[in-house]
Parts: sequence; structure tokens; C-alpha cells
Amino acid sequence: MPDAPLDARWPKILSLSVHEFRTPLTVVAGYIRMLLKERAGPLSDQQRRLLEEAEKSCARLSALVTEVSELSNLEARTAPFNRQRTDLNPLLRAAVEQLPPLPEREVDVELRLSDAPSPIDADPVRLTGAIASVIAALRRELVAADRLIVRTRATTHAGAGAHEVTIGDPETLAALDDESPETRDIFDEWRGGVGLSLAIARRVFNAHGGAIWAAPAGRKTGARIVLPAG
Repeated sequence: MPDAPLDARWPKILSLSVHEFRTPLTVVAGYIRMLLKERAGPLSDQQRRLLEEAEKSCARLSALVTEVSELSNLEARTAPFNRQRTDLNPLLRAAVEQLPPLPEREVDVELRLSDAPSPIDADPVRLTGAIASVIAALRRELVAADRLIVRTRATTHAGAGAHEVTIGDPETLAALDDESPETRDIFDEWRGGVGLSLAIARRVFNAHGGAIWAAPAGRKTGARIVLPAG
């Protein structure tokens, strides 16, 4: 999936938004912390619960502002990448290990990794985070199954050797196997409930020379990621 031509106004708008949101958010969060420490007087149990919920919402907004800042840097091509020769398999294991627990159900994430090393030139931290974001989003949206499979294999991309990571339930993986490159669908990075993590992930893959596609036939809970071999 090639990048669209960069509109210079887009990262500037994002950067300005980060500044304008972060300043009042910091003030509100600071006052909430002061109230919780009872700097303005004792709190009842109900008042404390309400303030704790407000503090959680401030934390979520702060995390979103951080994501907007990261997206701005990626759009402006100013995000730093600490590239080094590494192996894709340990990064996939680390991505699964850092998945947050689901609040209401259990979904098993099964790794089916290549027995051979899968060398890549990458920023391990950024790439692990991007892969974890995709797995977390797909796991969250899984409805008809309680198992998500993450599988790797060798492939080609842009005429060179590459590593392919396919993610989905067994039926989705079968559909991905039957798909031809000419019919691959664009991955929907703008979906509710995951903040800007998928938009950031797609740009991280692109910055590594790779790409991400959706599962075929409108299957939401599946993806194909391709990264150049190192």
C-alpha cells in the first residue's frame, strides 16, 4: 500500500492540536490529583470514586494526545527510528506478551512462527508496538472464534525477499491463503475503540518498507503484514 503524497499542513495541524489539548488537560489532571490528595479538604467515598473515574478519563485523553503527537511526527517523517539487524520471531513473541488483558472474555493468541531465523533491519521497539497494536485490535473484534493465530512465512515484496505475517482465526487465514495480490483490500486503520494505534502502526510498517492489508471478503478480524527481509 503506497503512501499518499504528503500534505505539509496535516502534520502541522496535528502538532498544533497536541499543544492546544495538552495544556488544559495537564491543568485538569493536576487539579484532580490535588483533590484526591485532599489538598482542598476531606473527601467522601462517593466524591473519591467520582474523582478517580475522572482521573482515568484524563489518562485516556493524555494517551490519545500522545498518539496524535506520534502520528504527527510519522506524517512529517521526523519520527526517529533506531534501526538494527534483528529477528522478526522474537519481536512477534514480545508483541503477544505485551497484549493487555481483555475485560470480559478470553481469546487465545497462537504463534506459528518459522523454524528458521527471519532477519530484518528494523526498529525493534517501534515494530513490536505496531504489531502488538494490530493483534490487540483484531483480538478485540473477534466474535465467531476464541482463538487468533499469528503465522509467519517467507514471501516477496516489491521484487525482493520479505517476511509475511498473517493474523486471523482459522477461516480468515484460509481466506488469506486463497487471496491473490491483485485483490488485496486496504486495511481500515480508522476504526473505533483503538485510538490512533492502527494509523500509527500502518505508518511504522510503511517506514520499514513494508505494508499491511485487510483480510478478504470484508472479514474485519484479519490482516496481512509484509516486511522486507534483512
